[in-house]
Amino acid sequence: MERVQKILSQAGLGSRRACEAYIEQGRVRVNGKLITLGAQADPMKDDIEVDGEKLNFKKLKKRYFAFYKPANVLSSNTPNHEDDRPVVRDMLPVEGHLFTIGRLDADSEGLMVLTNDGETTNQLAHPRYEHTKTYLATVYGKPERDVLTRWQDGIYLEEGRAAPCYITIMETTPETTVLQIVMTEGKKRQIRRTASALGFPVKKLVRTHIGQLDLGRLKRGEWMEMGALEIEAMKTPAPELVYIKNRKKSLRDIRKPKTLVGGVRSPRKSGDSSDRPKRRYDDNNGSERPPYRKSADSDGEKRPYRGSGDRDSRPPRRDGDDSRPPRRYGASGDGEKRPYRGSGDRDSRPPRRDGDDSRPPRRYGDSDGEKRPYR
Repeated sequence: MERVQKILSQAGLGSRRACEAYIEQGRVRVNGKLITLGAQADPMKDDIEVDGEKLNFKKLKKRYFAFYKPANVLSSNTPNHEDDRPVVRDMLPVEGHLFTIGRLDADSEGLMVLTNDGETTNQLAHPRYEHTKTYLATVYGKPERDVLTRWQDGIYLEEGRAAPCYITIMETTPETTVLQIVMTEGKKRQIRRTASALGFPVKKLVRTHIGQLDLGRLKRGEWMEMGALEIEAMKTPAPELVYIKNRKKSLRDIRKPKTLVGGVRSPRKSGDSSDRPKRRYDDNNGSERPPYRKSADSDGEKRPYRGSGDRDSRPPRRDGDDSRPPRRYGASGDGEKRPYRGSGDRDSRPPRRDGDDSRPPRRYGDSDGEKRPYR
């Protein structure tokens, strides 16, 4: 069972969008019943009618045509009333609706495939399937290696960042450079716009391959019907696809945002700190980090160790000694004097390095008014 608009498209009645319009206009029936958009059917069991005419899918023969599109020819099936230039469909004297695989802008030339197989057209034309197309682009100037690296990684265009591609320098002259470009997507005038943005405008652009199908002996304006070998070559991607996929994965990993343990996304540096999620220990139960502040809770219960006054709750030292003294200096509750740091008792202070115990007070002015010797 498949959607009816997909079945109609495979039958050569037009694109899926055009077939959806047929259904919305009430021109399609399945087993005598008027259908709505989204209905499904089996073309081998169900009777599908368009405008009262029953479609026979068993007799439909899938045909494929390779065509060398010249420059100044539009890649469309119908002419534009505001443009008197010829269209590709008028140059192929074949009956029935034909889909176009690999559209080219009017100024470019090269290989195109026309077929009545809508499913294959979608698989070879849509960028999500990552099928390859190869071009020869003659650009003005000599692009350096860093420029070609930026081009291969994909620059930002109006629609977003272009997908990675594979570029090889084929020929250089004092004024131009010929580049072989293998791509998996084809935004509108993508090669021309990218080359101009990088400072190397395109002089000439020719598509040489769709998959591994090449132009062969075709000349400008000529076409031929493809056989089994040509169809298989068309459906086989170029070897450079391996590099493109690996490069795309590498770039995606580089741009992936950092995450905390448990897959919680960290907020941006410029974001509000109040939105920052709590960090968690990297353990199985996901327990939260103990409190940071060194104080007891309001109910008098001591917090887990980080600054707690309870000596027993503190972790042992790295060497295994559990008799860790308190961190803070100061007098304990039993009246024991604190070690030297700011104590007023001169005798409790450590001796100087030279062994002299007669160390004067640090501060100027003792209680008797005598001043400290000059340092």
